[in-house]
Amino acid sequence: MNNPKSILITGASSGIGEALALEYAAPGAFLALTGRDAQRLEGVAAAARAKGATVETKVIDVVDRAGMTAWLQQLDAGHPLDLAIANAGVGLEGDHKLPEEEAMRGTFAINIDGVMNTVLPLLSAFRARKRGQIAIMASLASFIGLPQSAAYNGSKAAVRVWGESLRHSLRKDGIEVNVICPGFVVSRMTARNKFPMPFLMQADKAARIIRSGLARNKPRIAFPFGTKAAVWLGITLPGAWTDRLMQGGPRAK
Repeated sequence: MNNPKSILITGASSGIGEALALEYAAPGAFLALTGRDAQRLEGVAAAARAKGATVETKVIDVVDRAGMTAWLQQLDAGHPLDLAIANAGVGLEGDHKLPEEEAMRGTFAINIDGVMNTVLPLLSAFRARKRGQIAIMASLASFIGLPQSAAYNGSKAAVRVWGESLRHSLRKDGIEVNVICPGFVVSRMTARNKFPMPFLMQADKAARIIRSGLARNKPRIAFPFGTKAAVWLGITLPGAWTDRLMQGGPRAK
């Protein structure tokens, strides 16, 4: 969608979500931003307002299905949304304070249920208007199993395929659906990684790529090229070859 004016971004308090908020912030733009850290979220909102945008913030956990539904429906009634970016996501397997099962289940809950809790409450309004755009944040890690990040990779694979399927089923309703698949982007999540991250990209550059892809309604917005090419190569190799390559490999976040 070209030049959306009313935009929802979940997970907007840092990383790609923060960068997207600042990328879209401009006079005449309305931004609805969510996050779980009130202080960081208000800092992003203040920066977006300084660029001329009208901003509403909501401190909410995207896993809260009832809370998200009530808020999103109220939000859309007052500010009909053009674009909803389901960006909130985590990789809790890198948090050694959490038991393994809790980390895995928590990652799946936020990365899958959180996306569904963002998208599904808006569909009836988008259908009624015969317009609207939904952007789902997946990852290049969704295409291949990587060591020590099973829940992150698996959850991102689920929302990627779900989003690509929704694109086909919602086209008849005038709704655009796009799946975003970044590689390594500077964020609080990647800051925990203790290994070299190839083609590491600044968040503001990632936001510009995403905005351009959404404006052109690209089905899949995957970047950077180097990481994308390596992933494509990996998924074309025989399974036994990939298995050997991945043994002892780094954690992907």
